[in-house]
Amino acid sequence: MTADVDKPNSEVDGYWDLDRLVADLGAVRGRWRRDQQHHAEYGAEGFPSRANLTKIMQALCGALFPLRLGPDFVRLHNENSFVAETLQTVLSRLYGQIRLELIYALKDEPATAIDAQAARIISGFAQALPGLRELLDTDVEAAFLGDPAARSVDEVLICYPSMLAIIHHRLAHRLHELGAPLVARIISEIAHSKTGIDIHPGAKIGPSFFIDHGTGVVIGETAIVGQRVRLYQGVTLGARSFPADEKGTLEKALPRHPIIEDDVVIYAGATVLGRIIVGSRSVIGGNVWLTDSVPADSNVRQAKAQYEVTSRVDVSAPHRVHALVESTDGVGENI
Repeated sequence: MTADVDKPNSEVDGYWDLDRLVADLGAVRGRWRRDQQHHAEYGAEGFPSRANLTKIMQALCGALFPLRLGPDFVRLHNENSFVAETLQTVLSRLYGQIRLELIYALKDEPATAIDAQAARIISGFAQALPGLRELLDTDVEAAFLGDPAARSVDEVLICYPSMLAIIHHRLAHRLHELGAPLVARIISEIAHSKTGIDIHPGAKIGPSFFIDHGTGVVIGETAIVGQRVRLYQGVTLGARSFPADEKGTLEKALPRHPIIEDDVVIYAGATVLGRIIVGSRSVIGGNVWLTDSVPADSNVRQAKAQYEVTSRVDVSAPHRVHALVESTDGVGENI
């Protein structure tokens, strides 16, 4: 029976030259790496792992909200010990992922400098966790207050995909600021793949932030969002243009995304593009395409298409069409 299984495989093997295929792929990789030295691959030390960072983020969520996002054995009496044990493990693992990123970013530096930089980042991140928890509390409360369907803050935290995206963003943004932009970007993409909400870790977002429903929301790298801002599904805070240098390469990190001031509401499907300002307390209606700044207290609505009906016959029911055509005394005006 084994011979029967192996025989078809040997026949299929004849359809390709494996040695030639491996050599050609190696040559392609070699050309790419020579042409893209400024984006060289990480090499023997490895690359920050999306799978590992997914597990790290799950553990961090549990450490921040032990009774709701932690494992089911956590109770009030063992909450602190669970948080201590979790942070001891997860921060060490996150340090390892940050170090992998820095090996590339500081490839000309000695290992001692890389270790020192990774230690600085993980230390700053760890110290920021209590403040990040307080910030996230304002987001949970904003969702509870902003959605009449929410019955409790616990429901918001457990059920709302926007909260998962915001938790990931708050943590990723801090790592981005501290100097681990790649690890931060992977974290944001983990949330993106789970929720359909795409928030670049560079975006600056104030407290009490609420995304209702959320699928399809996009917030660009240089966007600035104030306090108590509410977005609905399908909202884009994007760039209008992408300046390039003399070589045609897109210039990075230029301020190209909107500034959304405090207490703004942007309804579903709205697209806000460019480095414009949406003034405080403004309301941007659904499906609006906005490329110009608007002052505070603006109410921007989608322009309704105006259709001029040139023939009542074209829009009337058949029995009334007949009455209109046959009418000579104006009765048809009432159809």
